[in-house]
Amino acid sequence: MRTALLLGLPAALLAALSLTAGTPAHAAETVPLAEAVASLPLATESRNGYTREAFKHWNAGDDPADGCTTRNEVLINEAVEAPAVGPRCRLTGGTWWSYYDQTTVTSASGLDIDHMVPLAEAWDSGASAWTARRREAYANDQGQETSLVAVTARSNRSKADQDPAQWMPPATDVHCRYAAEWTATKLRWNLTADDTELAALTDLAASCHDRTVTYTPAT
Repeated sequence: MRTALLLGLPAALLAALSLTAGTPAHAAETVPLAEAVASLPLATESRNGYTREAFKHWNAGDDPADGCTTRNEVLINEAVEAPAVGPRCRLTGGTWWSYYDQTTVTSASGLDIDHMVPLAEAWDSGASAWTARRREAYANDQGQETSLVAVTARSNRSKADQDPAQWMPPATDVHCRYAAEWTATKLRWNLTADDTELAALTDLAASCHDRTVTYTPAT
């Protein structure tokens, strides 16, 4: 009976019902690191017209009602020991692990929120053609845990806007993780890689046996 009733509905209404059925628009994909790297589109990068202000951040985060910016939401989510959250989302206490340099941090002020693929690198790799709204979504992306990462200010500023051909975390035993998270971010946002970046990632993937990349394409 339900099927018969549905068949009598207009196509537009059927489409609307399908969007409320709970099926995600994109499912997470998991592939070997080498395969993920090989699927990155190769393109020449250009920084023409780039300004950091083209990527609005930090905004009100995933939960505007909590009074926290994206920065503080990431800090709360990534804390090893949870900080106290006071008025205006002021964080006190708490402990974090900066995996880039294997450092324990006990003050939120000592941390930066790193864009795994820096804003300038994203611009070079395709974001220059995006709308302002999509760039804001990228800059505040909490839809994939690896897009934003709390690390020491020292390591983040050492990285700056460099890609894996130019910079890798000082802790060498996390290089496979870093390469996988970088690649996951690029695949999530359909960003390209230049030839030197792709060569560096390919070399890393060859030595990162059994490492996989999980990503969900951004809507």
